[in-house]
Amino acid sequence: MARDGQTVVKAARRPEVRLPDLVVWEGGGLEPDGDYDGLEFADLDLTGQEGVGARFMDCAVRRCVLDEAGLAKARLVDAVLEGVRGVGTDLSGASLRDVELVEARLGGVQLHGAVLERVLVRGGKIDYLNLRAARLRDVVFEGGVLVEPDFAGAVLERVEFRDCVVRGADFTGARLAEVDLREAAELGIARGVEALAGAVISAGQLFELAPAMAAQLGVRVVG
Repeated sequence: MARDGQTVVKAARRPEVRLPDLVVWEGGGLEPDGDYDGLEFADLDLTGQEGVGARFMDCAVRRCVLDEAGLAKARLVDAVLEGVRGVGTDLSGASLRDVELVEARLGGVQLHGAVLERVLVRGGKIDYLNLRAARLRDVVFEGGVLVEPDFAGAVLERVEFRDCVVRGADFTGARLAEVDLREAAELGIARGVEALAGAVISAGQLFELAPAMAAQLGVRVVG
């Protein structure tokens, strides 16, 4: 737990991924509702592949291209995604549990309506991350860059932002509990500053967010 004055913030539980010896995947393409267990996907171009509803357990996806990959409602359990890159990857409604996403380069990834539990997002850069109406529990964003992430209508519980850059975030209508923003390297909130009840921020961040808070309250600051 982290202590901020008299406030105790429950720390997020990080994933504990211990992959078994993996078998290199040599399939021709992903399949909807496919079942993938104990496999390594490495250095593959999965552009436009359709794996809607697929299940990935004890898998590693390394240095793969995921442009427009269709993975809506997929389930990822005890999985590592390392060095993946892509634009428009569709993971809407997906379930991620005990997952590490490391040094990813993604743009416009769709995770709206998804469920993330014990997920670590470390390093990399993700532009326009869509987490609208998603549920995040025990999630850590660490050391990366998030450009205009969309948390509108999402539920965040025990979520930490550590040494990461957050620019232009949208928290409109989000519900936060035990969310720790104090160690974000940069914190920019474009919309939804009123939803920060349930979050903990530093004194410096309060000063930086003061104009947005004043605007939300309809307070005019002169001089």
